[in-house]
Amino acid sequence: MTKLTPADFKVPALLLALSLVPILGGIVRLHSLYEGSVSAEDARFSAAPIPIVIHVIAASIYAVLGAFQFSTPIRRRWPAWHRRGGLLLISCALLTGATGLWMTASYTIPSSLQGPLLYGVRLLVGVAMLTSVVKGWTSILGRDFAAHEAWMIRAYALAQGAGTQALLFLPLTLVRGPVLGVTRDVLLSVAWLINLAVAELAIGRKQTTAAQSRTP
Repeated sequence: MTKLTPADFKVPALLLALSLVPILGGIVRLHSLYEGSVSAEDARFSAAPIPIVIHVIAASIYAVLGAFQFSTPIRRRWPAWHRRGGLLLISCALLTGATGLWMTASYTIPSSLQGPLLYGVRLLVGVAMLTSVVKGWTSILGRDFAAHEAWMIRAYALAQGAGTQALLFLPLTLVRGPVLGVTRDVLLSVAWLINLAVAELAIGRKQTTAAQSRTP
């Protein structure tokens, strides 16, 4: 049986840290909905709460449990959990992507919080995430483990956009106050690009390592 070390939890720990602010923000938002104390800025959520409630719950489960799927030693130590937990996480990922598209298409959002650029990017991200999840699922059905891992890394990176957005926004907000308009649209969009870039680097590194291990 594989013995785990603290280093084996490094990647999950970093991903959990990235998830902290969005999860706390989601909890606060759900509590506001429950208490009926939603601000005027968030009135759209109280008018149609179903997609935001599903989104927060599904995305939180996906972020927390999904973090442990990307540690190879943990997967080897508990292979059954990886398979069974993966089924739950695929469901959560699909719900996260679908409700993200639902909210983007149906909620009326002030132009200061979402311009045409961000609207288009959110639609692209939602479609890309759903596509990545489906490709990851079909890859594992075809026993293509490398492709499965690559597509799931991409899906998780897209889902973690809110975490990177918080990292970009918090310092800027502290310095200059609320970030609105085009600047907000650009920064939110850049966060997804950063996550995808990191995902592709991770995928490339894994592919290089796998190729080297096959070299006699």
